[in-house]
Amino acid sequence: MHRFEVISMHSDSVEMPTRRDVVKGGGALLGGTVLAGCTSDTSEPPQTEPPQTTGTDRTTAAQSLSATLRPVGDIELDSVPEHIFTDLTHHAGMALAVGRADAVNATWGGDAATQMWNSYLERLDGISVEWSDLPNSFNPDKELLYELDSDLHLADPAYMTWMDSLDRTDVTEIEENVAPWFGNTFSNTHGSPPEEWANLYEYYTLWEIFEQVAKLFQAEDRYRALADIHTTVLASIEQNRPPVDNRPTAVTLKVVDESLWVYPLNAPGFTYAHTRPLGATDVFVDLSSSQQIDYETLAEHDPDVILVAEMMGHSGIEDVRSTFEEDPVAQQLSAVTNDRVYAGGVRNQGPVINLFQLEMTTKQLYPDQFGDWPTYTGGAYPEIPTDEQLFDRQRVADIINGDL
Repeated sequence: MHRFEVISMHSDSVEMPTRRDVVKGGGALLGGTVLAGCTSDTSEPPQTEPPQTTGTDRTTAAQSLSATLRPVGDIELDSVPEHIFTDLTHHAGMALAVGRADAVNATWGGDAATQMWNSYLERLDGISVEWSDLPNSFNPDKELLYELDSDLHLADPAYMTWMDSLDRTDVTEIEENVAPWFGNTFSNTHGSPPEEWANLYEYYTLWEIFEQVAKLFQAEDRYRALADIHTTVLASIEQNRPPVDNRPTAVTLKVVDESLWVYPLNAPGFTYAHTRPLGATDVFVDLSSSQQIDYETLAEHDPDVILVAEMMGHSGIEDVRSTFEEDPVAQQLSAVTNDRVYAGGVRNQGPVINLFQLEMTTKQLYPDQFGDWPTYTGGAYPEIPTDEQLFDRQRVADIINGDL
């Protein structure tokens, strides 16, 4: 039985009046202040009931919901958004974390992403997502955004223009005629946004982004409660992990067809929010971004632990293990001979998945201190003995449901 100390810490423009047209003193576009959902916009039905609030998140109907996040800047909403477009999984995960998964009308990944989500959420009683049939938000065109008629685009406008279908004029048009943008994606690896956004950009942690998003949902109490759990998990890891000299070497890689791509363990950005806090030794110490390698290069570095990214929720990890075991070079790797090739986490993780992935990766790296990671061949996140869990599942489910 492994026990560890848990430290408790409390282009075409549309010829109609725009939402912007009916706002008095609405502020600057994309970098200033945006006010959306105004009652004078007759294209939307009026609300007959005020938004529900819980705990300390209490506002009156006369109060607006405001938050700030670059590259957009400050925005204000006059009610909690009921229809939410999301671009990548970290933003969708924030809607989930504040109990608004049912408000998401588009997200990334389709069936495969939904399967991944529910593989983690299987361990949270009564929490799941039904996103398989939603439009895929990768590279959307303007027609889809008009059709969805969202109350909030929980998406980074700079990232939207990084794709092919929209340019900056398009995202401005959608903001004016549909709803504001609010999100930050290039903080995932501290990558460079499109040049036209560079002077507006700022990098944040996953939990800093989540704090601002929660304000737009009157869910600051949920944010604080989940952030307290996150802080406690990090403190427990730091308190109980082995000394630096006794930590394993490791690598995060992704298998794409027959190619190997390696990623940093300890670089800045929320892509690494489940590996960087653990302090393992990255065998590719100077790696700052993804890089393609071959088996010979991997063998030269010979990591103790291999974390295969994007493997939760399906049985692909078994195929990777079989490939390694059959390859004459890979079969000699220490991680292969010692059965330490693990299904790694998703990179654009939301706050709830981040909690699971911190626990998962901690056990994969430090089983003597935190308990063994069960052999995983696909499907749901494994059941972990209660005294070896890094966080209380029921508490997280209650927070999502607003039972604080």
